[in-house]
Amino acid sequence: MPSPRALGDGRAEGRVVLATRSAGKVKELVPLLASFGVHLVTLADLGLRESPEEDALEAFDTFEENALAKARHFARLTGAIVLADDSGLSVDALGGRPGVHSKRWSGRDDLEGPALDSANNTFLQEALRLAQHDTHAAGTSAGTESSRARYVCAAACVWSGGAGEGEVVARGETTGVMLTTARGTGGFGYDPYFLSDDLGATFAEVSREAKATVSHRGRAFSALFGVESVRVRFAQLVSTRSHVESAGELA
Repeated sequence: MPSPRALGDGRAEGRVVLATRSAGKVKELVPLLASFGVHLVTLADLGLRESPEEDALEAFDTFEENALAKARHFARLTGAIVLADDSGLSVDALGGRPGVHSKRWSGRDDLEGPALDSANNTFLQEALRLAQHDTHAAGTSAGTESSRARYVCAAACVWSGGAGEGEVVARGETTGVMLTTARGTGGFGYDPYFLSDDLGATFAEVSREAKATVSHRGRAFSALFGVESVRVRFAQLVSTRSHVESAGELA
């Protein structure tokens, strides 16, 4: 009976791979994409250890280019349909920074996970304080508008093989205000300081499900799955799996 390669060998033909090393993104995206009928395998599931070349993937100036670079890289490695994203925070008072540099804006390459989030948020708060000080020194007012921000996400899908090759990228955004004090214990990244316009709460104060309805990541993947070529490719995948499963039952 034909079947996809087993998990753990680094290949995943006939599967959908989520290309991220972020535990926070895995926790958020696996159930989000399940709501679209997409069942994912992660890089950890495949036994793909992090390699030095991955550091160079997010070297571009736009979220879209970075997301596509990650998706292309892991599509080549796995032979699978690959979903990837690049996302970050853009703060008006900081001229759109940290932007594509959001993940390691603090410069702390020695940290990961919650420790890195803490360092980034400390760095952000200091940058906002200095920006507001400069605004006051220039004789202009600094209020809520100086803390306006948006989360941005580019979601990419890349595939190849018997169904042909393709790649699509879509963008999602959500707006809010950066707070000076953290609120909530959920989420990750800058979520405890991001007061959502849509929810009236920080992303760290609401459930994962509530965040997904308005988040930049939820909107980006909704837009991605609204693209005809992506819908067709996933329909082909479902059809192929159904045929394989039927053949297995008859064998």
